[in-house]
Amino acid sequence: MDGTVLVADDDRTIRTVLTQALTRAGCKVHATSSMVTLMRWVEEGKGDLVISDVIMPDGNGIEALPQIAELRPGLPVIVISAQNTIMTAIQATEADAYDYLPKPFDLPDLMKRSARALEARRRAPTPRPEGEPSGGDDLPLVGRTPAMQALYRLVARVMNTDLPVLITGESGTGKSLIARAIHDFSDRRSLPFVVAGAGDLAGMDGPATIISRARGGSILFDEVGDLTEEAQARIVRMLDSLTDNAPRIMATSQGNLAQRMEAGEFRQDLFYRLGGVTITVPSLRERVDDIPLLATHFLARAEREGLPARRISESAMDLIRAYSWPGNVRQLENTLRRIVVTGTEEEISRAEAENVLAHQPAMEPLAGGGAGEKLSGSVARHLKRYFDLHGGVLPPPGLYQRILREVEAPLIEIALDASGGNQAKCADLLGINRNTLRKKITDLDIRVTRRRKLM
Repeated sequence: MDGTVLVADDDRTIRTVLTQALTRAGCKVHATSSMVTLMRWVEEGKGDLVISDVIMPDGNGIEALPQIAELRPGLPVIVISAQNTIMTAIQATEADAYDYLPKPFDLPDLMKRSARALEARRRAPTPRPEGEPSGGDDLPLVGRTPAMQALYRLVARVMNTDLPVLITGESGTGKSLIARAIHDFSDRRSLPFVVAGAGDLAGMDGPATIISRARGGSILFDEVGDLTEEAQARIVRMLDSLTDNAPRIMATSQGNLAQRMEAGEFRQDLFYRLGGVTITVPSLRERVDDIPLLATHFLARAEREGLPARRISESAMDLIRAYSWPGNVRQLENTLRRIVVTGTEEEISRAEAENVLAHQPAMEPLAGGGAGEKLSGSVARHLKRYFDLHGGVLPPPGLYQRILREVEAPLIEIALDASGGNQAKCADLLGINRNTLRKKITDLDIRVTRRRKLM
């Protein structure tokens, strides 16, 4: 690696580490804790690469990017920041940063990016087009783990392209939030954001109406994998009819569309039309370190909405971090709101969190299993998956009754439906006493609907 690197950071340790690493790699290094000094070096023509923090005692690294670009067109700037939010990544990208890395960063990764930046500087010393940073602090996404930082950077790179975007991930991970962020931070932000479902596609004029509503903005097909063959065909024809000034096309999918396509359940032509860029949203299990940040965010939101101000004790947070969260971020938010409403003390205790978590669903829907699979095999798969999701930590106490309740309730509901709501026939079908059935209907809060036709 060859070249002169300008390092600006108010953390002496970071300056020392970067100076030593870059020097060993063959670079000359000028390091400073002052943004004013950095800008003087840039103006004097020093440096082939800038590595700068965002928040400095006498300036802001991102706000300085347009001035650096004006003084030294084509000079690459790598932004490093402890303010690792989606806004930082987007502002860095829009302000023409060469790259963005959150703190704490991986030193070998930063060295590789620095080498690429220096090489790119030698090959193509021409400036990239300027952009204006977006403002606002109302972040649509919360997370500082490497998985979320990688997602932020990808969002920043694709938001002003015209490529279709397919956003995949489990239920409750925030796929629609990603789509909304891509629209809200893009050049189309002043145009409509239209979410289209099966109902919107119905009828001869459905697709045309969707395009008309979007007016060159963005269209999101939510959970596109759940659409019927007819609805999928309508989308294909709609996409084929798009002309200049067409809206940005995005779609979300909880399931694996590639597998569904191979199984003949999803149109191949639609799959390739939607998959210009695929963004995978990590599950909460893949970013456990974000849970405290998310919890604080949701508690603050609840307080703003008029609910009691509460904080989580350290022991309760340990329990919350250890939980599997099959419903992901949405389940975490709903659980915390339930705790806020039902508790009285300012601090949320471990016992309180444990009580609420013990009543969470024990099993989650799971794909797989052949048509001839026995019930015991299907239940075993679900239970094994449930235990695996806890990452070696035992589930909350009371598992036996929770599992029985989850199996018992649908069994009785289906049996009641099959017997037309006739409780005597249902009790006989199940082989239990009629009074026992009535008690279970009450305890499980099962709604009974009588109808004439019986199976």
